[in-house]
Amino acid sequence: MYNHILIPVAPGHYEEYTNALTVTRKLSNTGAKVSILSVVEDVPIYVETYLPNDQVEQAKVEIANELKAQFAKDEVEIHVIDAHPANGILDWATQNAVDCIVVTSHRPGISDYFIGSTAARVVRHAQCPVVVLR
Repeated sequence: MYNHILIPVAPGHYEEYTNALTVTRKLSNTGAKVSILSVVEDVPIYVETYLPNDQVEQAKVEIANELKAQFAKDEVEIHVIDAHPANGILDWATQNAVDCIVVTSHRPGISDYFIGSTAARVVRHAQCPVVVLR
């Protein structure tokens, strides 16, 4: 069905995405490209001045290494960017011709009703189909 599927993965929650890979395999065409994207939250400027110059880059490298280890047996491409999570996912999907996003979601808490979860924002603003897994 799809030729390029994106699975956004929250840093530190890698084990929760096994089901997303299973669903992605069912949705993908033969030879489809599967991208795993993890978004490191932008660090506010007032905090950044207290961090070592390469802190964000080091964090991205560590996350990429953890993702490569977690998904070593799967044929996926690993990408780590720094951005606002929902905006980073949406922008990356548009820039990389993603034709489906498979996103996992948690049960909404009270804060989600006021600000909205990343999954909800991706669903509302994506320019391609989005499959939401619970």
